[in-house]
Amino acid sequence: MNILFLQFLLQVIFLTIVFLHISKKNLDAVWAYGIQSFAVTILLLNSFFETGNVSLLFVALLVCIVKVILAPAFFARLIKKNGLIFSVSTYLNAPTTLIVLAVLFAIAFSGIFAPLTNIIPAHETLLSIALSTMFLSLFLIINRKSALSQIIGILSLENSIVAFAIFAGLEQSFSLQVGILFDISIWLIIATVFASMIYAHFGSLDVTSMKKLKD
Repeated sequence: MNILFLQFLLQVIFLTIVFLHISKKNLDAVWAYGIQSFAVTILLLNSFFETGNVSLLFVALLVCIVKVILAPAFFARLIKKNGLIFSVSTYLNAPTTLIVLAVLFAIAFSGIFAPLTNIIPAHETLLSIALSTMFLSLFLIINRKSALSQIIGILSLENSIVAFAIFAGLEQSFSLQVGILFDISIWLIIATVFASMIYAHFGSLDVTSMKKLKD
């Protein structure tokens, strides 16, 4: 597949994470995550066509079924069931958030991580972008007050790690493939139970409502 198209897919992943930071509606965030996961699916399919590794095809199909179809459907149903139309606010305001995102992006391209992004010299820029998506996903988990947004942030982090591994030439690693499958199964179970229990107990997914919890 053309390297420019692969770069486009990576940029889609990056932009969806930026959108997750500024989105005000939970449903919009869910659709952004679905688009992001679809881009990862295409990257995995490309690796399958290049390597002929059947296990990559299996992983790509599973990612498509679970993360592109089932997970967004589950989150959308959760939003509709509990009336979670609007996303809970962030700890930092929008301008400050965008500044932090720009700083994290610059750090990913700095010489600090050159040994990591130079694993494959031809993919240095792509690896730097993938690294920045990991940083932005981590910040999403930290900055959002909504448990739903934090769950999506964790799943976006996993997508970013997979994208980095693909451009680093690690996608054929059996341990990585097992890790992806484990993540898919475990995190959906955790997301289902965790989000449902929080809303049932607090009537909200705003994690700040848990500040008064006592042992």
